[in-house]
Amino acid sequence: MKIAVLPGDGIGPEIIHEAIKVLSALGESFEMEIAQVGGAGYAAHGHPLPEGTLKLAKEADAVLFGAVGDYQYDKLERALRPEQAILGLRKELGLFANLRPAILYPELAGASTLKPEVVSGLDILIIRELTGDIYFGKPRGVRECPDGPFAGQREGFDTMRYAEGEIRRIAHVAFQAARKRDRRVTSVDKANVLETFQFWRDIVTEVHREYADVELEHMYVDNAAMQLVRAPKKFDVIVTGNMFGDILSDAAAMLTGSIGMLPSASLDANSKGLYEPSHGSAPDIAGKGVANPLATILSAAMMLRFSFGRMDAADRIENAVKRVLAQGLRTPDIHEPGTTRVGTKEMGDAVVAALA
Repeated sequence: MKIAVLPGDGIGPEIIHEAIKVLSALGESFEMEIAQVGGAGYAAHGHPLPEGTLKLAKEADAVLFGAVGDYQYDKLERALRPEQAILGLRKELGLFANLRPAILYPELAGASTLKPEVVSGLDILIIRELTGDIYFGKPRGVRECPDGPFAGQREGFDTMRYAEGEIRRIAHVAFQAARKRDRRVTSVDKANVLETFQFWRDIVTEVHREYADVELEHMYVDNAAMQLVRAPKKFDVIVTGNMFGDILSDAAAMLTGSIGMLPSASLDANSKGLYEPSHGSAPDIAGKGVANPLATILSAAMMLRFSFGRMDAADRIENAVKRVLAQGLRTPDIHEPGTTRVGTKEMGDAVVAALA
């Protein structure tokens, strides 16, 4: 089981260190190799996704990723900014399905910004398409506006597009995932305004005919955002495009008490995956030892489950996290009165101890 470990920037190295510590405590025979990516990759090699890092990621059985981004690189041309590393990895590795479970642990009900009766028992799976949409569509750029009231001025433009095959494969992922859960899928789009998402709705509806045992609901993205706050437990599996998924999954993360609790898996057609916490690099708290490593540790559990088929080991990690939360240990982002505040390293140590 070869794992490419890419810590990245900001708090990335700190949280990845704790995940490695937990994986090592399992007693499994992992081969782990560390490489630079993001701002660290640019500083060392002049590119956010150095050739050696990409080669390692392609050769590995799975990728464990920290986070990328640092304010000092914000003025670089877009192609060299740290965030291009994750986009490049998704494209080069064919990672088209992003799975983001949003689960509220009972012990964290008070940490959510919503009332406990609204979010208690929350268990949502958001499936985000990763390789299409406006993030990758071309043409794009800055040009002279050709028409309209601002003709002749500079304008920025991007292209939203989805091919039929892209929509079909992510729809299959969603319906198959729903079969292992509560058999309900909500497809989120903006079909009333965008041709791209009317096409999305039509194709998802066609694929649904192969899954008569799964209930399908279509919902506009603005309504979905409202319902996530008003009645989040009405959802089971949410499937949506790249941009909408990016936004909705972060909103869902806060229902769980903190985005520091939200793991993710980005999978190709053969379940090779890149596993990362859903939060960013948080350079403002980097090096302070206060970042929450649980999303990264839970991402490592997802790696064991989806890429290596080690359900037992994944369960061990997830149960250890539950035990630590039950003990009342909290990093600052989820700390409440009556609980014990700990740092990044202490939380990692506690999960290791709970594995025993």
